[in-house]
Amino acid sequence: MVAEPFLYIDEQPISAGQILNYLQATRKLDAFLGDIVRQYVIEREIQDSAVNPAVVEQAVIDFRMSNQLTEPNQFQDWLNKNGLSYEAFHNQVAGNFKIKQLKETVTAARLPEYFIERKVYLDRVILSRIIVAEKELAEELKTQLQEGAVFEQLAREYSLTDDKIMNGMVGPVSRGSMPDLLRAAIDLAESGDIVGPIGMEERWGLFRVEAVLPATLDDSQIKQSLEDEVFEQWLAEKMQALPIKLQVNE
Repeated sequence: MVAEPFLYIDEQPISAGQILNYLQATRKLDAFLGDIVRQYVIEREIQDSAVNPAVVEQAVIDFRMSNQLTEPNQFQDWLNKNGLSYEAFHNQVAGNFKIKQLKETVTAARLPEYFIERKVYLDRVILSRIIVAEKELAEELKTQLQEGAVFEQLAREYSLTDDKIMNGMVGPVSRGSMPDLLRAAIDLAESGDIVGPIGMEERWGLFRVEAVLPATLDDSQIKQSLEDEVFEQWLAEKMQALPIKLQVNE
């Protein structure tokens, strides 16, 4: 039995084998297959999940209101433009709830440990700095600061970095992205303390700790980001465990 063409372009039949060859030629085949396997794993995991119909209906109503699609004809036009039937859209909304439930189930036990592993990169410190070329100058500037000189003024006058126009203010910096020497010094400091001079890439820096912003799982953005990362790791493990055989009949 001859397989039906998978696609027609300019009325010319394009087989599934040709499509795979095109994807391979453009180096997109791996990503294409990865997306398919990823969706297969997700749908297999949520196939027996149930969602409260009332929750789905409310989500549809909220979507229509937020997108100014309250009139039936407006909503139908929107569905038509996006190539969707109401049933397909409803199923998409329900599917999103099922994926959310799956993500919560998968990440609940793993999240606390993963948060601890990632905390050094999630903790932030707001810093101001003065960067100079010579250690001797850095030490002299620190002495001036200890004697009452204004940090902002010295930053504008002496610092070599562009943030001198902001009085040396760097802003929030991830602890995990700091050089080891700086992070060790910052960890022992309190808000308002000046640390340094610290040598970094042939320059010397004085740093003032403006504020310490420790990460917590009570922060909804941090929690959401970590849940996404843990879920993607879990998906990757599931995908790697699946035997995959690619076979195309022309």
